[in-house]
Amino acid sequence: MLVTRVAGIDCGTNSIRLLVADVDDAGRLTDLDRRMEVVRLGQGVDRTGRIAPEAMERTLEAARRYAGICADLGAERIRFVATSASRDAQNRQEFVDGVRAALGVEPEVIGGEEEARLSFRGATSVLADRHPGPFLVVDIGGGSTELVLGTTSPVAAVSMDVGCVRLTERRLHDDPPTPEQIAAASADVVAGLQAAAAVVPFGRTATLVGLAGSVTTVTAHALDLDEYDPELIDGAVLKAGQVFASCRALLTMTRRRRARLPFMHPGRVDVIGAGALIWSDVVARVRADVGAAGGDLRTVVTSEHDILDGIALSAAGR
Repeated sequence: MLVTRVAGIDCGTNSIRLLVADVDDAGRLTDLDRRMEVVRLGQGVDRTGRIAPEAMERTLEAARRYAGICADLGAERIRFVATSASRDAQNRQEFVDGVRAALGVEPEVIGGEEEARLSFRGATSVLADRHPGPFLVVDIGGGSTELVLGTTSPVAAVSMDVGCVRLTERRLHDDPPTPEQIAAASADVVAGLQAAAAVVPFGRTATLVGLAGSVTTVTAHALDLDEYDPELIDGAVLKAGQVFASCRALLTMTRRRRARLPFMHPGRVDVIGAGALIWSDVVARVRADVGAAGGDLRTVVTSEHDILDGIALSAAGR
């Protein structure tokens, strides 16, 4: 059996993540190293249109550390993918040049639809045998949210310029946010979903799958975990009511209280409220559209396998 050792790097608005894995010729991933650092590359990008110098340096320093890990583990192929913050930044070429110098590979600043396709591939590589399709895979990032529908492959995908960092900076200024701020933030999400529904037929969804840190943190809260445990979170099936209750709790509690939650990553404390709001609004809209189409969506699925897995798998296929 042919095995290729690859590295995938996902550089988003809030975090930068690395996966070094062996991929066999059947497309199965065996993790060797999977890690994440919150670097907040998108700090202020929505307001200024530029990556801040300190945010760029934090991210490039992490890229240099990841380069050392890739070398130590003997990764044969590396794919570095940058998403929303890099797409939006006027000085993204400076960032691209810095990543190239750190890793020796050409970073890719991908569009929202490619981001959605990679997220779909990563999630369904694990979930497809456990749940019925069509799947609606929802990846909530710092700067954007991707929604992609399909069974064995994507048939419709869209990217909304709504993410947990962007929404926090735009709308949720107080601690905790005021009802007026929450209403304004939700209006942004609802408007984004209305536009997205013209591209992706939400009503066809059989299994709704949520990805990334906002969704996994909401799931950890719903499961009342004593620590962040990926094995318990991955594949968790929650009733919609559990999702709504946990989203509301995380949105309305103070940052100090969030920070005391045993499963909470420090880099998510200030933005999890916005992430929870997005996820709650997505679940509500999709349930409504499935109901209008004659179906009944009672549960949602959480996956720890996401765009990072998709990047690694795509690197093996190159």
